[in-house]
Amino acid sequence: MMTINKKKLQKIHTRSIDVAIYACEDAAIVVEGQLKDDRLIDSYRSGGDVIPPGVVHNMIIRMKVRGPGLVIEDIDVEMPTVPNDGCLETRQSLEPIKGMSIVSGFTVKVKELVGGAKGCAHLVALLMAMAPAAVQGAWTAATRQPNDSQALKAYSLERLKNTCYVWRSNGPAFAKYKESIKE
Repeated sequence: MMTINKKKLQKIHTRSIDVAIYACEDAAIVVEGQLKDDRLIDSYRSGGDVIPPGVVHNMIIRMKVRGPGLVIEDIDVEMPTVPNDGCLETRQSLEPIKGMSIVSGFTVKVKELVGGAKGCAHLVALLMAMAPAAVQGAWTAATRQPNDSQALKAYSLERLKNTCYVWRSNGPAFAKYKESIKE
């Protein structure tokens, strides 16, 4: 394990990502994510000009997601703070993901469609953080009321399968949940 004496370190930069999920009246959810980069010290441009501490990136993505398929119906991007005016040209770069489902393979497909020179690395990073939160939020929205539906249980089993170590298909938690569905 790495040991770090924080007293001897100077914090110079922070990145925060915040994701919130909202239930809509029409049974969809809105997933809102914000990425904020803060420079905490002076830095210098190549010409020697000082760049004072402050917010470097403040970007917000809102997407409307529907149903058990987690289909992205709409997406909106705000960029209150960017380091370069050219960054603003990427606000529409996420449009190609409309209609996609947040399922296995989502990350690869997003990077293929809007990654690299096709878009903004910061927006892609934020979207990648939002996707698993959307899954959690959709589950919360679906289970706001008691529901013993076998269909919902079976669906949730498939959504959980192999998403992590605990929910690996040959693990005890998965087997126990699978058995509970049969009852």
